[in-house]
Amino acid sequence: MSMVVYDTMSGTKRPFETLEEGKVKMYVCGVTPYSLCHLGHARCYVAWDLVYRYLQYVGYDVTYVRNFTDVDDKIINRANEQGVDPMELAETNIQAFYADMDSLGIARPHHEPRVSTSIDAIIDIVTRLESNGLAYNVDGDVFFEVDRFDDYGKLSKRNLDDLRA
Repeated sequence: MSMVVYDTMSGTKRPFETLEEGKVKMYVCGVTPYSLCHLGHARCYVAWDLVYRYLQYVGYDVTYVRNFTDVDDKIINRANEQGVDPMELAETNIQAFYADMDSLGIARPHHEPRVSTSIDAIIDIVTRLESNGLAYNVDGDVFFEVDRFDDYGKLSKRNLDDLRA
C-alpha cells in the first residue's frame, strides 16, 4: 500500500505512513448543530467520505471518528431565540444532519463523540493545560498560551509576531 501525501506542515510530498501497520485512525471535525446543514457541510463530508472509502478500498483497516459540538454558545443563543431547550435543538439538528448525509450516501463514522458526553474529559484536559502553563483563565474563560507552543502558526504558515493580540 504505497501512497504519497502532501504534508501541509512541511509543504512537501512524502510517503503515507500509519502509526500501526495497515491501520488508519481518521478524525474529522463534525458540525455544531445550531441550525440545519448547508451545502458547505455536504461538500466537506462528501470529501471525507471519499478519503475514508479510498483508504478502505486500498486495504487499510480504518477507524473513522467524527464529533458533534452539541454544547456551544451558538446553540444556546439559537435555542433561547426559539424558546426551546438547547439540547433538544441540538438533537433535532443532529437528526436532520443524519437525514441529509444519509440521502447523499455518506457513510457514518464508527464513533461520534459529543461534547455533552465528554465534559469531564474536556475539563480534565483544560485543567492539565492550565497546570502546565499552556493555558490561562481570564474571567472564567480559558485561553491557550500560544507563546508557549513553539510550532504555533506553523500549519497556517503565519508568524506569531504578525498576528493580532
